[in-house]
Amino acid sequence: MSAVEEHLATRRSAGLFDFSFMGLYEFSDRAALQRLQTRDLKAMRPGQIAYTLLLKQDGAVLIDATVWCLSSRQFWLFTGRRSAYGGRDRSDEYAILALQGPSSGWILARVIGPDAVGSLRHFHFLEKDGVIVARLGFTGELGYELLAPAGAAAALRAKLLELGGNEGLRECGWAAADSLRIEAGYVLFDREVDGRANPRELGLERLAPGMKFDIARRLVGLEILDEPASGDLPGVEVTSECFSPTLGKALALGLADPSASVGNAVRLPDGRSARVCALPFYDPERRRPRRAPL
Repeated sequence: MSAVEEHLATRRSAGLFDFSFMGLYEFSDRAALQRLQTRDLKAMRPGQIAYTLLLKQDGAVLIDATVWCLSSRQFWLFTGRRSAYGGRDRSDEYAILALQGPSSGWILARVIGPDAVGSLRHFHFLEKDGVIVARLGFTGELGYELLAPAGAAAALRAKLLELGGNEGLRECGWAAADSLRIEAGYVLFDREVDGRANPRELGLERLAPGMKFDIARRLVGLEILDEPASGDLPGVEVTSECFSPTLGKALALGLADPSASVGNAVRLPDGRSARVCALPFYDPERRRPRRAPL
């Protein structure tokens, strides 16, 4: 399948992605993990996941991550890039499969049962039959991430594809994951998270409560127009770009002057023109990830 077909399969039914490149770090010292990232760990309960940020000394975002609370003395930190974040590195012990799309709940129910699927809330996880299942994802759809011991990943992948085949489940690659997350307005390390932008500039200041940040630019959505820009338009830095199979137009994420408003025309670095759009492009109220799974 092409990346466009994989993208549309995920929007219409379900896609299966391999995210085993991610880093997993286990912390038994809650204070050490608290200092490393921005969320309040005391407020977390076992089975809960928090989206969080790791900041540099100057307040810029080093990387975004998720914290998983296994108990009051055991936490996992997941990041999109493996590095020396501290804690016990368990990255090679688990494979991570992301099952995403409107049919993902029905497919998963055939693996762990409808009761488990029905009870799992957004940004929570549970363990069933040796598989850790979290309700979250990177696509803007109802979705799940499944952690299995590395040696069991091939069997789990095959089982999901077999059970989900009649629902339209398809294996998908990174190109589809990237266009799906751009439509959903999610940031990515080495793109929007460039080591220079702070939480406020990325629209993520809610993840760093009590902290103050200046703003020199801000994350915006862009609809790329098929025409050259006039020289007097304000410039914008493009961080991610794709043709949207869902919306049928060229879209981008970028960093613009804080004064840029929805509908404003801007000039891209290559001379093309674009229109500032609200984020996310797809499912503006982000209802689909929280929909009833069955």
